Amino acid sequence: MGVNGDEFWATGIELPRDPKPLDRCSSLHLASQLIDALIFDFDGLILDTEEPIYQSWAEVYAANGVPLPFEQWVKTVGSNNQEFDPQRHLEVRLGRPLTQEEIDRRIARRVELVLAKPLLPGVTDLARAAQAQGMKVGVASSSSRDWVHGHLERLGILDLFDCLCSRDDVEHVKPEPDLYLAVLACLGVNADGAVALEDSPNGIRSAKRAGLRTVAVPNPITAGLDLSEAELRLDSLADVTLPELLNRLQHPLT
Repeated sequence: MGVNGDEFWATGIELPRDPKPLDRCSSLHLASQLIDALIFDFDGLILDTEEPIYQSWAEVYAANGVPLPFEQWVKTVGSNNQEFDPQRHLEVRLGRPLTQEEIDRRIARRVELVLAKPLLPGVTDLARAAQAQGMKVGVASSSSRDWVHGHLERLGILDLFDCLCSRDDVEHVKPEPDLYLAVLACLGVNADGAVALEDSPNGIRSAKRAGLRTVAVPNPITAGLDLSEAELRLDSLADVTLPELLNRLQHPLT
């Protein structure tokens, strides 16, 4: 699910902000001689924010005696609220708007749950191995730049990424290809030289539409969804080394 960073800052819990608002994708440190790339999704792939976001809304729904329809919720994963707006859906069911207190409490709960989550296994090792091999490393996220940049900096891994493209940089988020096309342009690589690491059908579809090979790494929210469009599925990024990952993409039956 794409996340609005402004909601996070409103809670009073501080994350480092990107000090310079950008008009385009933020290029962090590019090395012109590199030709290949790994591109990571953020929510649910680098940090499991998907379960906390779902849980925070499920608690609001439960407090009001309304079930949160999971089959509708998953339409938002990896994208935005265009297909399903949880606040609007609940307000229609209740016949009233949520109070500001309810909204603020939900956001604070989401923050609490997200901050308790560790960096997902294998992310750091894979990104550093890619850097060591002369590959570029990027992030393509349907969330806001403040949300992604702030968490990457908080987790101490911002330096792993050469480029970050968020929903602030494109007209359309996933499953449209805009985000991946933007990262490719930012990194200066072709689609056939890049691999996308994704956790959701929306993200996989976005990467495939941009022409990338794709690896699916589901989280608890997306594990039961159809991720079959990806060339490879892993339980965790910690399950493979970089050479093993690239070899399995080239020889999917090995």
